[in-house]
Amino acid sequence: MFEIADRLLDRLRAGERVAVATAVSVVGSAPRTVGTSMVVGADGTVIGSISGGCVEGALYETCQQVLADGRPVVESFGFSDEAGFEVGLSCGGTIEVVVRALTAADATVVHQLEEARAGRPASLTTVVGAAPTPGGAPADDEADAAGRDAGGRLGDVVDPSDVDACTGLRLFTERSEPAPRLLVFGAVEFAVALCDAGAALGWRVTVCDPRPVFMTPGRFRSADEVVVEWPPAYLARTELDDRSVVAVLSHDDRFDAELVAAALASPAVYVGAMGSRVTHERRVRQLRALGVGDEAIARLHSPIGLDLGASTPEETAVSILAEVLAVRAGATGGRLRDRTDAIHR
Repeated sequence: MFEIADRLLDRLRAGERVAVATAVSVVGSAPRTVGTSMVVGADGTVIGSISGGCVEGALYETCQQVLADGRPVVESFGFSDEAGFEVGLSCGGTIEVVVRALTAADATVVHQLEEARAGRPASLTTVVGAAPTPGGAPADDEADAAGRDAGGRLGDVVDPSDVDACTGLRLFTERSEPAPRLLVFGAVEFAVALCDAGAALGWRVTVCDPRPVFMTPGRFRSADEVVVEWPPAYLARTELDDRSVVAVLSHDDRFDAELVAAALASPAVYVGAMGSRVTHERRVRQLRALGVGDEAIARLHSPIGLDLGASTPEETAVSILAEVLAVRAGATGGRLRDRTDAIHR
């Protein structure tokens, strides 16, 4: 539920009682991932979604039932199931969902949602049933009984220090990590568009350029940080991890090769640089002169982006981020229609 933490907290802080449906198991092809949630308020309004529209109708009714009686339930939808077919789950996967009521009095949940909204690590471990037995999965009432016997009930939040003692329970843990970083170098219109697109995808965006006249918060409204500094100096003092993305969109020969070399030496998952093939060849020669090896140079995505036929800054931003997503997922970036394996990894 962390992906909707901000909107969910607003409802809870307003004193509302809501029903939260969370996907705790996804097998096979499905449009959303484990941990995604849908919330139904007492007024009938909906926040979020579990699938691509396949199961929301049935879950809406389940959420209303949970709001009425307060009893958490587990629902399972699959193409081979009669219920799954009736709600239109045609993607071939199976989704298991836990639905429970939630209020502001659920202090542990509220605290973790606040941590996630603040950009800090957060996690919740929830009882979703009894541990499976060799004879098969238990029925809902058996799961609830096993949960009571083990000191928890379906939908209860388990303290991390008590997890080892929950031997008779099936637990589900959802986590939220701080937003990954997108570092954009170069105060050009392509950078403005890339900052906007990256912010829309949930990255924490930093834009850096040494020229103050071009680096104004009014120009880069979507950036979390607008840094006027020598780019290699800033990169040397900031923290990157293996989820960070570095995009060099300038053509300043004073620092271009030094900046790219430092980015390639970092743990960043993606390092891209804008420029023509001539610019790229010159950049590679300069990198080699700085002692950058072939293995590191192979990490460089230059010319930056996928071949989408982009020309405007906004289209180019889509091209760049499409390549970032493909690299991060280990995907080819090709057309889905040309694939013969599962669409969803």
